This record gives sequence, C-alpha cells and structure tokens, in this order.
Amino acid sequence: MVTRIAAKKIIELATQFKAVAIIGPRQSGKTTLARACFPQKPYVSLENPEMRAFAIEDPKGFLNTYPDGAILDEVQRTPDILSWLQERLDEDNRKGVFVLTGSNNFLLIEKITQSLAGRVAYVDLLPFSLEELLPLAHTPEDLNEVLFKGSYPPIIADNIPPQNWFPAYVRTYVERDVRQIKNLGNLLLFEKLLSLCAGRVGQLLNYSNLANELGVDIKTVQSWLGILQASYIIHLLPPYFKNFSKRIIKSPKLYFYDTGLACYLLQIKSPESLINNPIRGALFENFIINEMLKNRFNRAERSNLYFWRDNPGNEIDIIVDNGTEIIPIEVKAGQTINRSFFKNLTYWLKISGVQNNGIIYYGGSEIQKRSNNIEVRGWKDVGREVG
Repeated sequence: MVTRIAAKKIIELATQFKAVAIIGPRQSGKTTLARACFPQKPYVSLENPEMRAFAIEDPKGFLNTYPDGAILDEVQRTPDILSWLQERLDEDNRKGVFVLTGSNNFLLIEKITQSLAGRVAYVDLLPFSLEELLPLAHTPEDLNEVLFKGSYPPIIADNIPPQNWFPAYVRTYVERDVRQIKNLGNLLLFEKLLSLCAGRVGQLLNYSNLANELGVDIKTVQSWLGILQASYIIHLLPPYFKNFSKRIIKSPKLYFYDTGLACYLLQIKSPESLINNPIRGALFENFIINEMLKNRFNRAERSNLYFWRDNPGNEIDIIVDNGTEIIPIEVKAGQTINRSFFKNLTYWLKISGVQNNGIIYYGGSEIQKRSNNIEVRGWKDVGREVG
C-alpha cells in the first residue's frame, strides 16, 4: 500500500471535528485511505443498493444502526441523509464519529454545505502525488511516462495499462457520475466536450469557442464545465491581478486533475508519442500545477495558485500567493537549461518589485541557484516546499 501523505492530517482533523469528509475523483483512493485511517469503524458503501435504499427510506434508523459512527462511502449517492446527520452530530459531543467519502464535490450543493457547516472537516484527495510515489521501486524515471500514465492508484499500484483502464473509467464517469449530478440528454456531446477540453490544457478558457464547436449555447457549456469541475475531472486556474493594471487577462486557464486522462482523451498511444508532441509543454505545466495542488490538499489547505498574463503576452505560469509573500514560478518542459527560461521571470520581478526568489521547474534534474535570486529545480523536486 502506498503511504498517503493526507492520512496524518485526516487523523488529526478527526480529533478536532465531529466528522471528516474525504472528497475527490472516483478511484483516487478515498475508500482505502478512510479504512486505513479508521480500521475500527464499520464500513458502509452507499453504492450498495440495499444500504442505499435503507439510508434513503429510513435515514434516522440507518444512522442509529451505527451508534459509534461509521465510514459512509460515496455519500453523495444519498444527499438527503446529510440533513439527518447534522441532527445526529449536534446531539453527540464526540469527535471523529463519522467519516464521509464522496466522488463528487458535494460542497457545491448548497443545502449540504449549510447542513454540515462547522461540523465537518474536508480533505480533497487527488490521485497519488509524486512525493508519495518516489519512495517506491517501480516509480517511473522517465518524465514522458509519468505524463502519459498519470497517477490514478489502479494504474500505478495495480499496474493496469492506461489504454485498458481509462476507457472503462470514462465510460463509468459519463454513464454514472455525470447522471448523478445532472441528467444530460446528449452524452455524446458531453464526451466530445471532454476531448475538446483535453486539447485546451493550459489555455485560456473560452466559452464561446467551445459552444461553437459543440453547437450548443454558452450557458450549456458553462453548466457542463461545472459538472467536470464538481466531479474532479478539470480545474480552472484563476488569474492574478492584485496591484496590477486592469489591462491583464482575466479569463482562467483550464487544466485536468490527471495528465494520464488528458493523454487518453487526446488519443496519445504511448510515452514515446509525447517526445515531439506540441502539447507536451502544456501537459508538463499541468503536471507541475497538479503536484503543487496535491501538496496543499494533503494538508487540508485550499489552492493558493494563480497565473499572470498581460495583454502584450508577457506571462508567468504560476503565481503562489502565501498571503505575506508572492512567488512567481515558470515551467519549462525542456531538459537543458537555457537563457530563454529566465525571460518572463526576470520581466515580472522587475515590474512587480517582488524580492522573493522566483522558481523554474524544468524537465531535467539539475538544481541551480542563480545570482538573480531565481532557483532552477528539476521536475522531481516539485514536492519541495515553495516559499
């Protein structure tokens, strides 16, 4: 079993809150982690038709079956039970009574957020981080293989070839998870949107462009993209514009939570196919951003990542806002350090007046500390603390 970094934080939160919710994409390891952290608790899968029917038809009786709490797996399948859970938690002063998992971000459901506010601590669990995988003997050494395979546990831990696993994953996601959020009439168009998004990794989100290609209106695209975000398929990186002219770009950039899924949707057949693929740079950027998100989420912290771009086209791939300091980061897929790597960082540091070190992540392994306060890190160093 891969040791999950989030385990320590989850156990800590269970001593402070009455319940803990582990949420994230399907097959990211939520159930395994919950059972490993709380082996003494009864486990209940709400994917099971009988248990789900019990929870829906008699929620109070269902919860009373577990006087000392339980792990309620895939709780978004029975959202109404959370209102009853609120009452149960309010009557019980013990900590860490219930552990919830969910494949869809049920924080987006207003009544659930209101029901559980202040009672439940939340941890987003994404697929394996590089920091979790590096100690393992079978960790890929080749960056192209890392981008191609992604980091979903079944692919890594069970060694299932991506070309065999992702088709089933996408089919299950579209036919089951999407319909749980919204009963779409045209699943084929929704699947097309998935592929269109994969081709736009690292690009500014343009609703009109997507609507035109799909032949639907902008509101439909916005709704469908909301589904992709709620189910942890894509995420949007917001622009950073504090203390800068309003002449900067304000649209977010689109990324996938797993580069392996993006590669599958792009019909990339092997790691070798990435070597000269024009989207490799965007996928590498996506990978670095994901790893930085995992570092935050594993500590139960929200994202503090942004990007910056002005109208003339000057851009910083990642801005880390730690509140008291701003750290600019550039991502370069090349394996050889060259002068062009430093151009945007040098420009941004000059106009911003920020004195903190800038960072460059690149496709090689050498670490350098330049005299201009810019640090160069290899791709395997993304687990190191920033700031």
